[in-house]
Amino acid sequence: MMAETSEKKPTGWLHTLVDYGPLLVFLGVYKFSQPPADSTFGEIAAVIYGTVAFMVAAVVALVFSKWKFGKVSPMLILSTTLIVGFGALTIWLRDERFIQFKPTAIYVLFGVVLIIGWLRDRAWLQVLLGAAFEGVTHDGWLKLSRNWGIFFFALAALNEVLVRTMSFEGWLWAKLWVFLPLSFLFTFTQIPMLLRHGLSFEDTDEVMQDEPPTG
Repeated sequence: MMAETSEKKPTGWLHTLVDYGPLLVFLGVYKFSQPPADSTFGEIAAVIYGTVAFMVAAVVALVFSKWKFGKVSPMLILSTTLIVGFGALTIWLRDERFIQFKPTAIYVLFGVVLIIGWLRDRAWLQVLLGAAFEGVTHDGWLKLSRNWGIFFFALAALNEVLVRTMSFEGWLWAKLWVFLPLSFLFTFTQIPMLLRHGLSFEDTDEVMQDEPPTG
């Protein structure tokens, strides 16, 4: 009976789809609605259409995660809440800067929580992810929380640089082709440290699947 009610483990591609699917929806709707280059009002409309789709897709991804895997990580809940909040501001004020600031807010929030937890000897990353890598020691989780906290601050700074130096569409594509590879690469670099702190080599795939959302 217990086995029937146990939570399902997300597969790698489904985990990525939940995290980055809403962003792909945003990109698709924005590109489909994009007006001629000389249409200022049409550009704002395309951003609004994309933002609405982004908000809906984020909520759908959260519900899908609960239905498919039996759980929703606190990180995904916080991320979805900020997507809806900053998306609403974007639509209300018709200013794309709010949806562009959303990743910075997420990264800074997660970074602050993880670093404060590390300073207080609490591995908040484990709680936020709702994950448990078998065999990893408390010290290993502390170091992983610290490292992700620092990485989140770096992502926040990178997002602000890209917002100020790229077009809105260029920034959107950077979310897919810059932030996604960086997050996978960073997650991969943490595996040797986790192996030294109790992670089984057979469980390294779980580390890649349970990376924090950065979309």
